[in-house]
Amino acid sequence: MLVDTHCHLDFNTFDEDRDDVLSRAQQSGVKIIINPGVDLETSLSAVRNSEIYPGVFAAIGIHPNESAAFNERSIAQLQDLAGFSGVVAIGEIGLDYYHEKVNHDTQKKVLCEQLELAASLNMPVIVHSRKAYDDLIIILSGWCARLQKANSPLALRPGVLHAFEGDNTTADKFINLNFFIGVGGPVTFKNAFDRQTLVAGLPIERILLETDAPFLTPQPYRGRRNEPSYIRIIAERISDLKAVSLADLAVATTKNAAFLFSREF
Repeated sequence: MLVDTHCHLDFNTFDEDRDDVLSRAQQSGVKIIINPGVDLETSLSAVRNSEIYPGVFAAIGIHPNESAAFNERSIAQLQDLAGFSGVVAIGEIGLDYYHEKVNHDTQKKVLCEQLELAASLNMPVIVHSRKAYDDLIIILSGWCARLQKANSPLALRPGVLHAFEGDNTTADKFINLNFFIGVGGPVTFKNAFDRQTLVAGLPIERILLETDAPFLTPQPYRGRRNEPSYIRIIAERISDLKAVSLADLAVATTKNAAFLFSREF
């Protein structure tokens, strides 16, 4: 069994063939999909998908590039959505200094408020970061320290760094906080030597599989729409890099996802 821990199944690029996409995923051994929101509207859509499709779970949150729309009602609205049974995480949240769509102070404020929501709900976070690891490690280190001081069980499974683009030294800083590292399509790219070096050095106990569909399509389908059935291609490349069997990698990463999201997968 394989788990796609990050797939934007609610995006309209899947509107014409969502059922077929899920059928192909099942046929490829993908039994569980986590559908994160990027704003309140897509968070609601993710929740709806979790109500409709078996094996699909939702994460709810406001992406840093959407954080300008955050207001005093946003946390209450997210808290209401968190009451649905299919919701397993707060995300996709984080910092994005690459696109520069929202000023950094606003991004940090919105991230911190959502981290506190996650702590109050005992839900892990799905964290997006681009060109922002220095600020992110400071914020997450403080948050995790508060979790530990409060003896929160979330301190053992605080979240995942989605689409991680850093090096092994940076990865180790987050792993030391008990975060998982999300690995997706770029690990299959022919010239992605830095990404492959990173993955080869990651402990298998900290790896999660993700497509980020419809984005970051792996080889040999790069340039086309991504979909969760392609998680097998990503898993095969990681198994080669880690010198473990695909079956063993599937077992390990499914166990990791089940622990992080506190579900029996």
